[in-house]
Amino acid sequence: MSGTETLVPYFKQTIKESQPTIIVDSHEASSAPKIVKGLIELGAKVKTHHLHKGDYILSDVCAVERKTVQDFVYTLTRRHLFDQLFGLKELYSTAMILLEGYLPIIYKFTRINPSAVWGAMFALAKQGIALIHTTNIKGTVDFLYTAAKQEQITEKRTPALHAVKKTETLKDAQLYFIASLPNIGREKALAILKSYQTPMNALINVDSWTKEVHGLGPIISGKTRKVLNTQFKE
Repeated sequence: MSGTETLVPYFKQTIKESQPTIIVDSHEASSAPKIVKGLIELGAKVKTHHLHKGDYILSDVCAVERKTVQDFVYTLTRRHLFDQLFGLKELYSTAMILLEGYLPIIYKFTRINPSAVWGAMFALAKQGIALIHTTNIKGTVDFLYTAAKQEQITEKRTPALHAVKKTETLKDAQLYFIASLPNIGREKALAILKSYQTPMNALINVDSWTKEVHGLGPIISGKTRKVLNTQFKE
């Protein structure tokens, strides 16, 4: 906390105080208009922009990815969550995931064990990605607005867009290429390349993925096969 060891400045609010600017991903803005409306009603200046990572940018070092509890669990089953958040962490040192909704509902899901959800939260926390929980849209709006004020009004930071880092090495390019295939991601891409050495060899032998690569089933390899063999239509 720069310049102070107390939270008192955050509670000193006046009617004429400056208002924060929050950059919102354009897709998020269209899918969650009530959040945008709530932020504007509180006085925040909202700017929409296509963001490669994250849903809300609060400063040059702070960004937030918002997910409902159901979306969070669904993403866990697709293994996209960690790649998504680690990418956000590379761009913004203070990366957060905001979980919105009734958290105990995880005990009612039949396709995923609650311990997997807690395990994912613990793994993210260990990597320095903070988890914020709100029960509804109002809580989400209040948190985003308050956090943006602390970053911009108290900490004197400015919201900034950070470009996604370009591929720097051949290894990165190979991983990015394989990871971009349906339901693969960085973790599975690494396993595939370790097994087949080159992307070309991996694609040629896609039919053997289920036997040679741990964690890859026929559904995932089938989707890749469809991408590779379906004629392109503009």
